[in-house]
Amino acid sequence: MTSLADLQAPSLADLEALAEAAYARLPQEFRALCDGVVIRVEDFPDDETMREMDCETPFDLLGLFRGIGLAQGGGIMQTGQFPNMVWLYRRPILDYWAEHEETLGSLVTHVLVHEIGHHFGLSDEDMEAIEAAAA
Repeated sequence: MTSLADLQAPSLADLEALAEAAYARLPQEFRALCDGVVIRVEDFPDDETMREMDCETPFDLLGLFRGIGLAQGGGIMQTGQFPNMVWLYRRPILDYWAEHEETLGSLVTHVLVHEIGHHFGLSDEDMEAIEAAAA
């Protein structure tokens, strides 16, 4: 049996696996519209992102969508354009998880759906319905 002293924080690979599982549970019609969206997991946002998002600390941001959303014509890839990307930030997610009562898997699903929702220009209510369908 593993003791508490032997436990380790979930790694980048662990969060990537949770994100992949969360993505696989999303409704098929939602995933079909996400074609080409890249999901990345990093420990923290980089300095440029911190400045752009006006973050006071690296723990202020759980995730981020970067790209051109479908609502802004993002369905057509232009030459030289980076793919649409969703970033999940491991350390801020773990910090939030430690202070709240939800499972890590549901938190990762929430952040993933919220950030992908920006790709679609969805409302918070739309995103809640998609999360409920993925639960």
